[in-house]
Amino acid sequence: MASSIDLMTLRAIVAVADCGSISAGSDQVRLALAAVSARIATLEADLGFQIFNRTSRGVLITPGGHMLVRRARELIADADRLQSDLHDYRLGVQGHVRLVANASSMLQVLPQRLETFRLAHPFVKVDVEEKISSEIPGAVLDGRADIGILDLVHPLQGLRVHDMFVNHLGLIVSSRHALAARSRVSLAEVIKENFIGLIDGNAIAIRLNAAAIQCGENINVRMQMRSFDAVCRMVAEGQGVGVLPVEAIAPQLAYLPIVAISLADPWATRTHRLAMREGATPSVATESLARILCAAAG
Repeated sequence: MASSIDLMTLRAIVAVADCGSISAGSDQVRLALAAVSARIATLEADLGFQIFNRTSRGVLITPGGHMLVRRARELIADADRLQSDLHDYRLGVQGHVRLVANASSMLQVLPQRLETFRLAHPFVKVDVEEKISSEIPGAVLDGRADIGILDLVHPLQGLRVHDMFVNHLGLIVSSRHALAARSRVSLAEVIKENFIGLIDGNAIAIRLNAAAIQCGENINVRMQMRSFDAVCRMVAEGQGVGVLPVEAIAPQLAYLPIVAISLADPWATRTHRLAMREGATPSVATESLARILCAAAG
């Protein structure tokens, strides 16, 4: 069995699982269809169970296949990281950390804290990628990221988390809006407004929709944007109102004709958390970065 479990076979199996067909998976890993089919069949014979059920429309992953694919993702990520670390070591880099973070952390705290880390550890390479909070746990659990920073409402199995920073959601309105003179409102007061929202799956959108349901209403989303800046610009032109973290949009509040009104609702205060995979032994570089990122949490 050991001879048939190699990285290329695991990469092929993950690709087939992601694509839903052996032919598409073989294209993704750039192997011949027959070669991928043979690798899967050999491994299935060694394991004594099917990884995929073949159908006329592609493949369906079995329960055993799900377990294999989950572990394969972790092994592939570890192998890729080893290869990257060895390459970096040859170039004189003393560590490599992969960080995924939500937009609020990118705008509010990461630039300063990453600079603090760079000055303290100039030979550690840090790769940074922005993702919405709902995508970050998967990246950390699969081993595609060493650290995640996210708005996590409920604990997730497999993650150990540390409080990192807090921000506050506000109602963003045009300076010409009838509410612009208010300093504080509740969602119930403005629930009938036209909202300029963020894309589905964004943590702010999830919080806002859940709060609206508690009010017995639905949010009237007139437009959906991918960035805080785009929401601010639409609000400035009178297209609707938005809900955004006030601390993260300080530049837009300074130069656009918009106003941030405090939201009185408890859900509008968000604690962002740093997450790492539970049970995994982080590298010295990863632990050092996590310590600096959380240093101001108190």
